[in-house]
Amino acid sequence: MRLPEKFTDKMKDLLKDEYEDFLASYEKQYFKGLRINTLKISVEEFLKISPFSLKPIPWCEDGFYFDEESPAKHPYYHAGLYYIQEPSAMAPVSFLSPNKGDHVLDVCAAPGGKSVQIACALKGEGVLITNDINLNRVKPLIKNMELFGIKNAIVMNESIEKIKRYFPNYFDKILVDAPCSGEGMFRKDSSMIKSWEKHDHNYYIPIQREIMKHVDELLNGEGKIVYSTCTFSIEENEEIINEFLEENDNFHMLDIEKKYGISEGISNKRDEIKKCARLLPHKVEGEGHFLAFMGKTEKESNYSYKNEKIKIPNVFYDFVKENLTIDIEGDFQIHKDNLYRVPKELPNMKGLKVLRSGWLLGTFKKNRFEPSHALAMGLSMKDAKRFVNFNKDDFEVIKYLKGETLHTKGEKGWTLVCVDGYPLGWSKHTGSILKNYYPPSWRWMD
Repeated sequence: MRLPEKFTDKMKDLLKDEYEDFLASYEKQYFKGLRINTLKISVEEFLKISPFSLKPIPWCEDGFYFDEESPAKHPYYHAGLYYIQEPSAMAPVSFLSPNKGDHVLDVCAAPGGKSVQIACALKGEGVLITNDINLNRVKPLIKNMELFGIKNAIVMNESIEKIKRYFPNYFDKILVDAPCSGEGMFRKDSSMIKSWEKHDHNYYIPIQREIMKHVDELLNGEGKIVYSTCTFSIEENEEIINEFLEENDNFHMLDIEKKYGISEGISNKRDEIKKCARLLPHKVEGEGHFLAFMGKTEKESNYSYKNEKIKIPNVFYDFVKENLTIDIEGDFQIHKDNLYRVPKELPNMKGLKVLRSGWLLGTFKKNRFEPSHALAMGLSMKDAKRFVNFNKDDFEVIKYLKGETLHTKGEKGWTLVCVDGYPLGWSKHTGSILKNYYPPSWRWMD
């Protein structure tokens, strides 16, 4: 691999005796990983049915290395049972360690892998604000929230400065996976080299500083933050953290255990910067990441919530009674005829660019309610009164994912299509055929 001379000179100076080992890592195959979606299946149950040969990723209890060519071309992926993710990218959320019921902000979330990991840790409770300022990147973020059955996420397209006005001292945990020069992606995606040559660390540092200057006012009195990048640049990593600590004396570094080949941060100003973590590709089985874990010490902030109660048209409850074995309860909102179940403990978000307000249940159309794909992906098979359950090797599964009509007898009505007991989406049974409601933009492409 041809690496930029400016990059290699910089790494030689940074790593010194380790440089030759670092350089040699670029001649090796990059590592591939997947993380099991524990909102849908336990690690133990997935390992029983896994079609892949898996090896544990040591810093992520539900993460595994794989060697197969394309796990995205498997029905289990379309059922949302796992997320494909570079192994070292699983470390930031693992060390942030969100708890069930926390309020968490993922500032730069697209395409959503770390948000999915956060949602698994929240176990369906609490609030996840998953945001990206780039509108073009929000579409895959929304898809991943829906595919993986996440019900308590608010998807936004906003600046962190504006979010701060609505959520002062609201969050227990914040993840800043900051835009960066992306040197840790060179081995996986050689096109990143051209991007780096166009925009090196000097382009990204002002962006990183702008994000970090708002963190204090977003975190509650005992909140924690992980700042992470996929660059090796000390300017974008340790120096950003050093500046942040100088400007915010109510924050302190938290330890990240240096095991599994994880290295300490590089300090030239304050010794505690060594508590940062570097995942370097010649020391860990991953492409590279930087992490800084910090805590805030301050009087706990008080916060008031006001979830408005609204009247839901009866056609929704009629749909639930006719098609589901469960009740859907909670706080609801209606936006442009779309019905959402929203997380509890939310402030008024009027004025923010909110693209998904929790669990999208479906749409009101004239005198009926049409369920969403997100509703299907948030259910289990037993939640539906009518379902068809195909084996993963049955070609009917692929036909469904391609958007084709399936010929099978059954009771008329909305029917959940499943693979080995896990939902793939809706169909509507006429008695002799299943009319396909799989989203056109999601369809299986050969």
